[in-house]
Amino acid sequence: MSKIRGRDTLPEIVVRRRLFAEGWRFRVCDRRFVGRPDVVIPKARTIVDVRGCFWHRHGCKESTMPKSNVAFWMEKWSKNVRRDIRNEADWAKGGWNRIIVWECALAPSRREKTLERLCAKLASWAVERAAAIPRRIPHRLELPRK
Repeated sequence: MSKIRGRDTLPEIVVRRRLFAEGWRFRVCDRRFVGRPDVVIPKARTIVDVRGCFWHRHGCKESTMPKSNVAFWMEKWSKNVRRDIRNEADWAKGGWNRIIVWECALAPSRREKTLERLCAKLASWAVERAAAIPRRIPHRLELPRK
């Protein structure tokens, strides 16, 4: 468990590289936000959270069930999911858009399409923010949803 990294994971790096290449400037694990989100893009007023399917219980084939110590894992996962819900609620209260990118969406066969959708959504939100179009509820986008 000590070798499990909480930040700078491969999926996070893939997303950050693409965002930087597209011209987006962002903050990584910004301590000013609850939960220290993976990527904060002030220009689009958006938080991008890259989630591992196993750790955050996406429900895809990557979120397998260990055969030993099942009670520990069930408690751990339920805490993770509750924390994710709480963090997203706080970000929404602050008026931030949220994009959830799941690890399985960054598999080589689906990566390009996922990253294109991410950049397109960021661009639309940035334009919306620049035009100061009022909206009552911040947006939430989850990539992908099964």
